[in-house]
Amino acid sequence: MEITKRTAASPAGDITLYRLVNDNGAWVELSSLGAGIVEVGVPDREGKIENVALSYADPADYLADGPCLGKIPGRYANRIARGYLEIDGNEYQLAINNGPNHLHGGPDGFQNKIWESKELEDGVEFTYVSQDGEENYPGILTVTATYRWNDKNELALKLHAETTAPTVVNLTNHAYWNLDGADAGTALDHEMKIRASKWLPTDHTQIPTGTLAGVGGSPMDFRMFKRIREDIFRPTRPLQIGKGYDHCWALDSWAPGKLLTDAVELRSDKSGRVMRMSTDQPGVQVYSGNWLSGSAKNKSGGNYADYDGIAIEAQGFPDAPNKPEFPTQRLNPGESYDRTIIFSFDTF
Repeated sequence: MEITKRTAASPAGDITLYRLVNDNGAWVELSSLGAGIVEVGVPDREGKIENVALSYADPADYLADGPCLGKIPGRYANRIARGYLEIDGNEYQLAINNGPNHLHGGPDGFQNKIWESKELEDGVEFTYVSQDGEENYPGILTVTATYRWNDKNELALKLHAETTAPTVVNLTNHAYWNLDGADAGTALDHEMKIRASKWLPTDHTQIPTGTLAGVGGSPMDFRMFKRIREDIFRPTRPLQIGKGYDHCWALDSWAPGKLLTDAVELRSDKSGRVMRMSTDQPGVQVYSGNWLSGSAKNKSGGNYADYDGIAIEAQGFPDAPNKPEFPTQRLNPGESYDRTIIFSFDTF
C-alpha cells in the first residue's frame, strides 16, 4: 500500500488529504474535512481505473456544501423532527436547518469540521471531539472514523464514539456514487438491489411516521435488481415529496452487532462495475441526488446535475430519539458506539 498526503487551504483551516493506492493501482483519496471520501478509483470491466465517487475540484468547496458530499455528518445523521430532543427529562432544542426539522447535526455538524488524522499502514484514522453543548447536544462526544483500503478493492469504515453524558449519535458516510465515472452524467440507469422488505414511510417533511411498510407493489421494492429510473418519477406522494428517492429502508435480518453482507448492491451495465455495501447498521438511507444542481465545480470543470450520483447511507433510523419503537441511538457514559460500513468494488 502506497500512501501519500498533501494539504489544501480552506476558511476552516488546512485540510489534509490522503491518497491510498493498493498493489493493483486502485486508489482512495480521503480528506480531514468531514473525514470524507474524496475519490475511489476502481477498474471497469475493461480494466480502466477511474474515480466513481462524486468529487469537487477544490478541497475547500466541501465546506458547508449542501450535498454533504462524501463526508461524515453528525452528531446525528439524517433528520430529527422539529429539532426536538429529550433525554432523561431534559429537553434540548437543536438547530432547524431542513424545513421544520434538524438535519445532519446542524449547520456546523461534523461534516464541516476538520478532524485530526493519523496515517495507518493500510488506511487513515480520523478523530473529532465534539464538546458538550456543541449544536446543543449534551455530553463530550469523542468520535473516530477509521478507513482501511485493501488489494480486494474493499473500503472499510469503522465508526467509534464515546460520551461523557447521555446523548444520541448516528453516524454514516454520505458519498455519492456513479459507477460509470464520477463526472459521467446521470446515475439513474444504474441498477440497485436492497436486502429490505420494509421501508419507513414519512410525513410531508420527511420525518418517519414510526411505522414500517412492506415494499411489495411500491416504488420502494428493490428486493431484485431494478433500474433506479424505473419508478423514480412515478406520481406517488413519497417520491414527489423529495423529488426522488430520499428514504430509509429497514434491513432484513438486522440484529445489533451483526454484519449484513451485501446489504445494498449498485451496478452499471455500461461500465460493468458493481459496488456492494455491507453493514451492521439497522437501516440504509438511499438518496438519489435529487438536489445536486448548483453544487461546486467538479474535476471535469462542470457542475453536477440532479441524479448524477446515488448516496447509500448505512445508518440508524431517522428521528429514532423521538420514536421509542425504533432501534435506539442513545449512547451512555461507559458504553461504546461501534458501527461498520464496507464498500466493496468489483465487475460483472
